[in-house]
Amino acid sequence: MSSTDEYHFKTWMSQHSKDYDLTEYSYRLRIFTENKRTIDHHNAGDHSFKMGLSQFTDMTFGEFKKSYLLTEPQNCSATKGNHVVSSGPYPDSVDWRELGNFVTPVKNQGHCGSCWTFSTTGCLESVTAIARGKLLLLSEQQLVDCAQAFNNHGCNGGLPSQAFEYIRYNGGIMTEFDHHNLDQLTSLQPIDITLCLLQYDEKAMVDAVARLNPVSLGFEVTSDFMHYKEGVYTSSMCSNTTDTVNHAVLAVGYGVEEEGGAPYWIVKNSWGPSWGIDGYFLIERGRNMCGLAACSSYPLV
Repeated sequence: MSSTDEYHFKTWMSQHSKDYDLTEYSYRLRIFTENKRTIDHHNAGDHSFKMGLSQFTDMTFGEFKKSYLLTEPQNCSATKGNHVVSSGPYPDSVDWRELGNFVTPVKNQGHCGSCWTFSTTGCLESVTAIARGKLLLLSEQQLVDCAQAFNNHGCNGGLPSQAFEYIRYNGGIMTEFDHHNLDQLTSLQPIDITLCLLQYDEKAMVDAVARLNPVSLGFEVTSDFMHYKEGVYTSSMCSNTTDTVNHAVLAVGYGVEEEGGAPYWIVKNSWGPSWGIDGYFLIERGRNMCGLAACSSYPLV
């Protein structure tokens, strides 16, 4: 490794409060340098999105998958869409963050494949805020701890549609504060929901986001997405089938690029606000990119 490589690594370590023993330092330096070269090579080419350094740049994709993605890819083929599509027309762009206090801040799932819980709570937080005028922070931990009977597996994975079924059966969900303070008097946020599925129908997703609320979705994350920084993400590495979904997120809007006119989704992630575009990313809309239409769902309250 060159002194320049080590300088970049030490600068990155300081920015992300990283510390290693001597053996791991050498290992992480090598991985960081390889990832940075991948990032620099990508950014030198002609692509619709840029890559950048992040809190994950010292990890191999294999390590990243084990810590941040669903360890067992989910299969959505058993679900059937039941969303009723309106006749439109729809606006060219929608962003629920700009329409009022309807979207909670970006959260961080940590070293746990619990993205499905953050997609679920994020969607339900927005749906209830739109319906009731009050934005609550709902408990992901309750879903990790309690939703196994609905084919969810805590840090090993699950689906928002299955988590919505648990919440419907349970009659509601606790807030973050209530679930973290179980020794105190706690209360369930009573929420009577109806599950709506939009499987394999991006037009229905546009209809739902334009008329109703943000929508939970799942897709396949591949190694190029790990380094996403900005722009409209597209990939030839991922598939668009129902059986490779390994990450769940929340579509809070959609739009069209000013230059080039590429349609995209505005998506809230759960890897903290320092990743991507302040915790969000844009992904191509209209071609079921990486299978994003395979597992889309939302609740009605």
